[in-house]
Amino acid sequence: MDVFVIDGVEIPEKLIRDEMPNHPAPTSAEAHKQAAHALAVKALLLNRASALGLEPAPECDDSGRMETIEEALIRQLFACELTPVAPTEAECRRFFDARPQHFFTPELYEASHILIQESARDVAFDLVKQLLAEPGAFESLARALSQCPSAEVGGSLGQLQIGDLVAEVEETLLSMPVGAIYAEPVASRFGRHILRLDRRVARQRLPYEAVRERIRMHLESRAWIAASARYVETLVEAARSQGIALRMGEAGQVERPSLSLGAMIDDDALAERIAPWLAAADPELAGRVGGAADLKGTSVADFVRHEVRDFLDNADDESFTQLVSAAQGADDPLLASVTCVLKKRLTPARKTFSLIRKA
Repeated sequence: MDVFVIDGVEIPEKLIRDEMPNHPAPTSAEAHKQAAHALAVKALLLNRASALGLEPAPECDDSGRMETIEEALIRQLFACELTPVAPTEAECRRFFDARPQHFFTPELYEASHILIQESARDVAFDLVKQLLAEPGAFESLARALSQCPSAEVGGSLGQLQIGDLVAEVEETLLSMPVGAIYAEPVASRFGRHILRLDRRVARQRLPYEAVRERIRMHLESRAWIAASARYVETLVEAARSQGIALRMGEAGQVERPSLSLGAMIDDDALAERIAPWLAAADPELAGRVGGAADLKGTSVADFVRHEVRDFLDNADDESFTQLVSAAQGADDPLLASVTCVLKKRLTPARKTFSLIRKA
């Protein structure tokens, strides 16, 4: 079974492939990376929730959707372990003052129209001529002739924001002076509109008091996001320090890892068994390890610990993935992985030579 080690979590390739559709990205490689990271973070969070003995209590969201058990556990974990600092009044005020271009009312306008069917084009043009001569007849003609429900209120479309009307109608209205009737009918997919702009209200900056609660909620949400990111990074760093802290089963369940180099170097009894392990499994490597330990004036166990610790501190996910692949199928995966680390670190780099043609 192909596996990847991501953020200290061993994950089957199949799980990553199944997760990829949830992470659209410009390339398949980027989607794979995002999916693998998401699975690793979920495993670490669920493992921490289990360690705390949390019992899932799913809740409904604002749309009535019930949380999954995993979603509930992660929410409860954050609620239990995160305590972001609430924004102060001074911080809210500074946020407001630093953004003079924000917190405005939308630009509003009021307009009226008479909608004439496309087939009655000549009627529409005649109405425009009549209204330009008799502007006061707009409401009565709208009630009598408009094919829009707004006919009941004299053609009034009420208070509008940018984007409320189809583009061709809105662009025309916003190009007109207040009180004017447009000089010709404007065509849209609904028919022909005879337009009048009744009022425009420029956008205005809201006072701080009107947006204080919105700012507080925004800063509070931002604090939660930052706190959760720091919390996840702490879990990731702890997992990476173990090399492989967890593994995900094929069904997505969180399990103990197949090997943990971090546990080996932290266990005195296990570390002391390294020398006899190596002597029995690979005498040639055991000899090289012993020689290297003597040169450093340390025991084999302490030398191996140092080399493994250095590997854990500097190896990337690809190196750990290669390590797991090398250990798969071994009678003792932990010994196989230690052997793999030592061989790489004690094998001298191959020398390269350049042939230089002398002039």
